[in-house]
Amino acid sequence: MKSTLILSLLLFSGLTLASDPNAEQSYAKVFSNLAMDCVHKEYSNKIAHFMHSDDDLKPPRELYPAFYGCFDWHSSVHGHWLLVRLLNTHEDDVDSAAIIQSLDMSFTEENLAGELASYSRPGMKSFERPYGIAWLLQLTAELRQSSRPEAQRWLRFLLPLERQAVANVSEWLPKLSFPIRTGEHSQTAFAFGLMLDWAEIAADEKFHSLLKARIRELYAGDVDCPLAYEPSGQDFLSPCIAEADLMRRVFTRTEFAEWLTLFFPTLSAETGSDWLAPAVVTDKTDGKLAHLDGLNTSRAWMLEGIILGLPSGDERRAPLRVAAEAHRKAGLDAVLGDMHYMGSHWLGSFATYLETARGHSPGANR
Repeated sequence: MKSTLILSLLLFSGLTLASDPNAEQSYAKVFSNLAMDCVHKEYSNKIAHFMHSDDDLKPPRELYPAFYGCFDWHSSVHGHWLLVRLLNTHEDDVDSAAIIQSLDMSFTEENLAGELASYSRPGMKSFERPYGIAWLLQLTAELRQSSRPEAQRWLRFLLPLERQAVANVSEWLPKLSFPIRTGEHSQTAFAFGLMLDWAEIAADEKFHSLLKARIRELYAGDVDCPLAYEPSGQDFLSPCIAEADLMRRVFTRTEFAEWLTLFFPTLSAETGSDWLAPAVVTDKTDGKLAHLDGLNTSRAWMLEGIILGLPSGDERRAPLRVAAEAHRKAGLDAVLGDMHYMGSHWLGSFATYLETARGHSPGANR
């Protein structure tokens, strides 16, 4: 498989692993190649599509002209985010010219008008909600923070799609009676964190206020999260850890420390390494079982976010750091090792989010 060959060549040509704390930031080339290998790869493909008639039956490139690659819509969106992110953070470590050419192919006015037309059809308001929409907002947030002239042009073409997404989520949020506590795409805690970060970067105070209020209503009273019940067999997000990483965005450090005591009552300075152990994938060709590699990676960045949210002298930071490092190593080893397309089409984005500390600046409490 092409992605496996790329990784093998990079690893055995002396590439330093990113899981080594003393490593140079050489992971960027690996991750960018994973995204470049799939953003315009139409098949295999899993379409989530609402149909009214035979006329709605079309190939992925016609249904979703910009985001038809990487196996599914949301993976294509965050694959594009990965490329923009690495242009912003590691321009000299990646093939910038090739990335810009690839993004130019995707982000044409015509393609994004086609995306909007598809998303605006009747029955599509819940399309990719909340996970894929959260990544779409991360993409436009990343473009807003880019100094490249191309980025402003790409953002201009994406803005109508962004506006429709924000309108749809704003309509949905007041109707949401309960949080969605799964470990997969429907989970609200992870998506809300990305959306809140977007609102801060985009300076959308109305959406930020609405979302922050709903987060407090839905989650602030939670106590004693059943972490022992995690993970489920195909999780790529932790319901408990993701919620804690979300709440540090809406609380002050003092409030968050107090809330976390009730939420994780067994977490203390004496907590051992068995408090949260990395998961192991038994079959990387099984797309659902391979989710656990992503779980390790997302837990790592979420644990780091929780540490960031606590006061500097909080004794719980030490065991959280131990857990974060164990999950970081497990997650990055999976990305920098032998992968099947069931993992390679999306895990590079998770690894990039972790290694570039994407969630640490926007939305962090003060």
